[in-house]
Amino acid sequence: MKLFFRYMSMHFRSQMQYRASFWMITFGNVLVPFAAFAGVYFLFGRFGSLQGWTLYEAALCFGVIHMAYSLSDCFARGFDTFAELVAGGDFDRLLVRPRGTVVQVLGSKIDFTRFGHMLQAAIVLGWAASRLPAEWTLAKAFTLAHMVAGGTLIFTGVMMLAATMCFWTIEGLEIANIVIDGGREMAQYPLHIYHRAVMIVCTFVIPFGCVSYWPLLYVLGKTDGNAALYMMMPLAGALFFVFSLLVWRLGVRRYRSTGS
Repeated sequence: MKLFFRYMSMHFRSQMQYRASFWMITFGNVLVPFAAFAGVYFLFGRFGSLQGWTLYEAALCFGVIHMAYSLSDCFARGFDTFAELVAGGDFDRLLVRPRGTVVQVLGSKIDFTRFGHMLQAAIVLGWAASRLPAEWTLAKAFTLAHMVAGGTLIFTGVMMLAATMCFWTIEGLEIANIVIDGGREMAQYPLHIYHRAVMIVCTFVIPFGCVSYWPLLYVLGKTDGNAALYMMMPLAGALFFVFSLLVWRLGVRRYRSTGS
């Protein structure tokens, strides 16, 4: 972790060399997600509720998934741009250093302008939580934090899996962006509005629902018992990340330098 914090400090100082550009991009990253939330706001303003969910309940779901996405997009960008390291042969240098490859790839690209997106997500979360009639307890607050952490691990895991494919394809694959953007757009709404097949995929394949919809049922008091089960569902994010890490290590063992 000490090495990663050094990477963070290095990238922050580098990005602050162009402060006007940094703050303009950060401000833009506040406005763009608000445009997405405006669609949710006007949708509920027109219809009132969506299959029993109110605006504030859906906003809480929106805030959780966007906070998780923005954290991953800020601190795991190295995997998103990993194809450049492989194609340029720079990954070879990472392999000979006495440090883990995951930390080094994470540290290769950290984008602090994504703090704008985090700020937007935090505002929506705070606004929705303050308007909900739910009685907030320590267990519910813990579950909400657990949801954000699990979601961050899922988004990072998807990036890691896409980066692993570069060991065989060299060039990056757009499928990661499809999964990440599609997952974010679907998970920002209650999953029960979709077809059953979508719910199954988002629960058991890429478990976005386990860090948004299902535990949110407990937070909002919509469960019919088994509260502990709903509280622990965000652990699926950690399991997905462990799976991605194992696939990554398999890819590293099979890696062949572009010069060989």
